[in-house]
Amino acid sequence: MRTCGARRTAIAPAVLGCLLAALAGCGGAADGRTRADGMGTRGAAGTVRTSPATAGTTRIPGVGDRLHGRIPAGSRQVVAVYGEGKDSAESTVVLYTKDGSSWHRTRNWAAHNGTKGWTTHHHEGDKRSPVGVFTLSDAGGVLPDPGSRLPYTRSAAFAAPRWWDKAYWHDFDYVIAIDYNRVEGTPPNDPARPDGSAAGGGIWLHLDHGSGTSACVSLPKPAMEYLLRTLDPDLNPVVVMGDKAHLKA
Repeated sequence: MRTCGARRTAIAPAVLGCLLAALAGCGGAADGRTRADGMGTRGAAGTVRTSPATAGTTRIPGVGDRLHGRIPAGSRQVVAVYGEGKDSAESTVVLYTKDGSSWHRTRNWAAHNGTKGWTTHHHEGDKRSPVGVFTLSDAGGVLPDPGSRLPYTRSAAFAAPRWWDKAYWHDFDYVIAIDYNRVEGTPPNDPARPDGSAAGGGIWLHLDHGSGTSACVSLPKPAMEYLLRTLDPDLNPVVVMGDKAHLKA
């Protein structure tokens, strides 16, 4: 059984070679555009402004019956990723917390997703983020545990390869595994792919470098620190992610 804030030992050196395959789901360049959104905007210096918490609703806004029905009944935390468009790398991340029967928007941030946008049939190397509802169970990164409630694995093995552009070197200082084609309860960089390698994997929430990723969702460092300290295994957190059209379906 996992406990809140559990710390794992660093991943074994033998896994380091497999990490590069896991990292294939993350990183990568896009068009580098910044964005403005009424829910959260990025200023000229890259700072992020967030809106205050809002009154509760009985449903996650902008999420239709198909995906809303996949949110586990016991989940009381939802990280919603609203992609700007099917082929866009721009998105907004909103954290919702359930109180009684109502969902409350607590924080939101400008973010990025796959360089080529979104897909309902993700495969390795397509540069698109998968649409769906996925649990959030494990975290880690290069940096020390900032007070994560999720089990946290600190390891230098998370570091982005130094042959990548320097802008991406700190992407994996903090990561939260999105439970897509992975074994829940293992470190985020565990190489196991239950549905096979062709289905892709290594899809995380991680630090933003200012443009699209290979499939992950990237956020500012303060956002990642906040999520690590806030997402609670006892509240069964999940991510609901996709472009706005697919989310509404």
